[in-house]
Amino acid sequence: MRTSIATVSLSGSLTEKLTAASRAGFDGVEIFENDLLASPLTPEEIRARCADLGLTIDLYQPMRDIEAVPEAEFARNLRRARHKFELMRRLGTDTVLVCSSVSPLAEDDDALAAAQLSQLADLAQEFGIRVAYEALAWGRHVSTYDHAWRIVETADHPALGTCLDSFHILSRGSDPKDLKGIADIPGEKIFFLQLADAPLLAMDVLQWSRHYRCFPGQGGFDVTGLVRHVLAAGYDGPLSLEIFNDVFRQAEAGPTAVDAQRSLLVLQETVGVASPPAPVVPTGIAFAELVTPDAEPVTALLGALGFTRTARHRTKPVDLWQQGEARILVNTGPALRRDGTALAAIGLESPDPQGAARRAEALLAPVLLRRRAPGDAQLDAVAAPDGTELFFCARITPELPGWRADFTDIAGQLPAGTGVQRIDHLALTQPWHHFDEATLFHRSVLGLQAQESIDVADPYGLLRSRAVTTPDGSVRIALSVGAGPSEDGAHAQHIALATEDVVVAARRFRESGGQLLRMPANYYDDLAARFAFPEGELATYQDLGILYDRDADGEFRHCYTRTVGRVFFELVQREPGYRGYGAQNAPVRLAAQHTAKRLTGG
Repeated sequence: MRTSIATVSLSGSLTEKLTAASRAGFDGVEIFENDLLASPLTPEEIRARCADLGLTIDLYQPMRDIEAVPEAEFARNLRRARHKFELMRRLGTDTVLVCSSVSPLAEDDDALAAAQLSQLADLAQEFGIRVAYEALAWGRHVSTYDHAWRIVETADHPALGTCLDSFHILSRGSDPKDLKGIADIPGEKIFFLQLADAPLLAMDVLQWSRHYRCFPGQGGFDVTGLVRHVLAAGYDGPLSLEIFNDVFRQAEAGPTAVDAQRSLLVLQETVGVASPPAPVVPTGIAFAELVTPDAEPVTALLGALGFTRTARHRTKPVDLWQQGEARILVNTGPALRRDGTALAAIGLESPDPQGAARRAEALLAPVLLRRRAPGDAQLDAVAAPDGTELFFCARITPELPGWRADFTDIAGQLPAGTGVQRIDHLALTQPWHHFDEATLFHRSVLGLQAQESIDVADPYGLLRSRAVTTPDGSVRIALSVGAGPSEDGAHAQHIALATEDVVVAARRFRESGGQLLRMPANYYDDLAARFAFPEGELATYQDLGILYDRDADGEFRHCYTRTVGRVFFELVQREPGYRGYGAQNAPVRLAAQHTAKRLTGG
């Protein structure tokens, strides 16, 4: 299907918005009136610019407070409409959006509304224009799609149809059976379809609409179900996004437009009108790659954690550190950033690496060009929204060494280690304007399942966090973001290591010279009040800085290393049924990290 986006959904000047929409692969745009008014380009120049970019202008919007008003007011409305229709002819667009009235002058009179909309359609028809009438969720007298359709049906004018908007319909809490009425509207009378998702919030619907809309798949609305009903009615127009979002309005237009287009590609796949390559769900974490300008601090930390350097890349300054099935690559290449150690890449074990790469490319994930020496393994890689590189790796077997064949083993006896078994999860801090995009990306491109979003209290703000996982927990990624932009990235990323016994692991780490993050005594006083522990156990936890959580399915124990650059490690012991991450302990951990940072001057 054709795709379109309202210019209000993107940041920047009108020219920047049009360019971003075109580069993201949209077929058309809705020109929002404020964008046109603020543009130095004439309507003819905007029309030519869109043509050069391969964009059609699918809708001009909005016209407001038109119908069911006193005769003198309606005469003024027709005068205004004539001017706008002349403008639209210069733009080269043939459909205008008319929102249901919120004017205090509007009367609760459907017959009057139908008669005046019919007169408006008479005028529009003279200019070759169609009028799409939309029910605003906060309309004074018309606030539901079926009410708007009844008025259009009564008017019975060929140039008058309805516009369906998923936010206005779903924000009213429409029961799924209520949406079945959409399929009864003749497809040719649905002149336009506008799509938006939104988080489920209890607030004034106007403020909800103006600030919190997001792209389909990023909120809590059943946009997919609504689209199915619209397509069942016979609608064959574009799928168009109309998003009012404070974050999107401040973010760079290009990536936002790509995120928008990806949401529509996934939506089309879900409703069965598009067939991109099927998702290939990863089966494990092959490795996590750290980049650093100075290897000594991070390798000392890895050594204390019980890792040993087992191999070195044949052609690149990359070392493999391993313990159990946990593998960490340390990259000291000269072209790296100089702001300290950072988690730069993740290797995902995949049953079909090429298929995973095809899926990612089809959903607009940037494919990374890699410099390969002769004989290097062919690794497909894409960039996540935060810039993290994702490598699709075949599972290492004697018959298929994959990426591991690029490394030359280093002779030596492995130390006893600390009992680390594998990487339990990775925590990635997102740029403040990429959180929703990151969730959709990991869910749609990688086939991971998204858990509920939670808010975590930090001493200097509020963090949002959302985990994406495989059903069996073999891959867990926790995405987090601060409440606003930050110049220094705000919070470090971390690698959580699964252990068979976190107490043993923490003691061995400390005995090897590692520093564990200290937790306040008040935290352990609270644990004593909440849970009953065997004698001496809580004192051990306090001594080692171990945090504790329990739910109906199991227990979770975890502790943290000090931060090196922008990375720290977490040692975790999770019972099989426990699926969380100790979220209620996060405020204590964050406060402890802030304290440690102040004390060390880091």
